Amino acid sequence: MMTVPSQVVHVDSPTEQRNPRTTEIDRMSTLGILTTINDEDRRVPDAVAKVLPQLADAVDLAVEALRTGHRVHYVGAGTSGRLATLDAAELVPTFNVPADWFVAHHAGGDRALREAVENAEDDAAAGAAEMAASVRAGDFVLGLTASGRTPFVLGALQAAGRLGASTGLVSGNARAVRPAGVDVFIAVDTGPEVIAGSTRMKAGSAQKILLTAFSTATMIKLGRTYSNLMVSLRATNAKLRGRTLRILMEATGADEREAAEALAEADGDLKVALVHLLCGVDAATAAAMLAANGGHVREALLACATT
Repeated sequence: MMTVPSQVVHVDSPTEQRNPRTTEIDRMSTLGILTTINDEDRRVPDAVAKVLPQLADAVDLAVEALRTGHRVHYVGAGTSGRLATLDAAELVPTFNVPADWFVAHHAGGDRALREAVENAEDDAAAGAAEMAASVRAGDFVLGLTASGRTPFVLGALQAAGRLGASTGLVSGNARAVRPAGVDVFIAVDTGPEVIAGSTRMKAGSAQKILLTAFSTATMIKLGRTYSNLMVSLRATNAKLRGRTLRILMEATGADEREAAEALAEADGDLKVALVHLLCGVDAATAAAMLAANGGHVREALLACATT
């Protein structure tokens, strides 16, 4: 005999409602299903665009934390936690940042990345304990939740605030109340899902867009790019070594031989090779100029032009 669970929560969120545009989706052709899903997905970028001012505030808090020797933390459960973990992992090879600059905290731990862990997201104390173990005053903590009420995430944000960290919350529920003490509240209204309550769909897509934009903008502000070129990447395989060479050629106008020689002189450091070629200084001087300007290629080039 089936019994009703002792703990039941009814979430008041558009993501939990039935979508009037998809009530006949189970009677559609395969192409019709895919077209309908795609039509709904097109609504996501517009929803994200409406919260860009709040996202900019979150970026500025993250930049300030990292510039002052602190860290950025992501906190999530389920799809939100998995997307956060993915974003944090991809920043290391893409921008060659220290592995502890961005730390992902996922309800239920590593096991929950692959399978559901019962009640993990309902444990506010576990979220607080995660923060107590790794967050310090001056850090920035960004929580992500489709419902806007996930206890693990809210418990973590409350604890982080008490520890002296700045905090932000990305919510997929535009009806959710801004939690007390949260510095930046980003409520994205993507409306009802194609399949009611399946927040891995539009709500998850919005979170992926927001996270990618948030971390990329943070890296740009910290000088991890030059123009729109990925000059801080770590060349760990043949494809990336080829990309490094191509970027240097595109940025400087050097031919392949000149670019390869510059990279060799710079011990493979693309930024050093770039300043070396554009400023006409040796690699050691280029490295020193970058160090004096916080690793910003643009600022090193400006310094070069004024000396």
